[in-house]
Amino acid sequence: MNFPISGLEISPAYLAVTGFIIGVLGGFFGVGGSFIAGPALRAVGVPWNIAVGTDLAHIVGKSIVAAKKHRALGNVDLKLGFIMAIGTIAGAETGAQLIELLKRHGNVNLVVSIVSIVVYLSISSFMAWEAIRTMRSKKSAPKKSVLEPKADETSFSHITRKIQRLHIPPMISLPASGIERISLWAILLVSFVGGIFSGFLGGGAGYIRMPSMVYMLGIPTHLAVGTDLFEIIISASYSTLSHAIKGNVDILIALVMHTGAAVGAQMGASLTEFFHGPKIRLAFVPLPIIGAAIVIYTMVSGHKL
Repeated sequence: MNFPISGLEISPAYLAVTGFIIGVLGGFFGVGGSFIAGPALRAVGVPWNIAVGTDLAHIVGKSIVAAKKHRALGNVDLKLGFIMAIGTIAGAETGAQLIELLKRHGNVNLVVSIVSIVVYLSISSFMAWEAIRTMRSKKSAPKKSVLEPKADETSFSHITRKIQRLHIPPMISLPASGIERISLWAILLVSFVGGIFSGFLGGGAGYIRMPSMVYMLGIPTHLAVGTDLFEIIISASYSTLSHAIKGNVDILIALVMHTGAAVGAQMGASLTEFFHGPKIRLAFVPLPIIGAAIVIYTMVSGHKL
């Protein structure tokens, strides 16, 4: 199938299957799936700037489907999602401007490839270490007679509690996430950093934001997954518009990918009911590694950098 915007011929089956896989992963982990989508588009010759913008366009629809399912499961903190959307949009515009700067200097593919490899491998290494450590500590700890329904301890819970105790007004409460008070600035900082990666590497940057919500803000994993998907709907819509204005979106590719993503997102969201927080985080580990491997492949397989 010919895609005139990117000037490429790509199999629609390849795009639909890629979308389906990303949909399952997005619904289960609360991520846009750019660590798979971006490299997968790059592997068939799509320039990085168009891969970034097109990925953002396709995840908007997928995130709507997955977030609706998570909302039904009680896994969405709407208040937190709206606040994070503000920081993410600001960060996404910053990331998009960085892409434009690299385009003007003619080295966007090389720089984005290197940054994505470093980010993906760092996230996988950290989450593997933390999830394994948390599960080991749970096995050795004495069993409690009563557990809070939203309890989701991590190896960084002591750091999370320190962040929540920081008194930098305004302070807000997040009842749906079980947080009595936390600084609004802490939430905005986490979302802003995630937004930069969203605008720079594509997708909703859930691979940055979902772990940050768990480890830094203390959001339970299931709620972090659902809330991040809800937030992605808002921030990715803005980022898509920003990239479209800059000529970085092939909407036809995005629509074909969405045919598979819509089905996969429903399946992924339903699967979260059967897993606890640490197991979800551990299952996430191989995915950025796969993304890094695809990026490395594109760098050595003859595609122009």
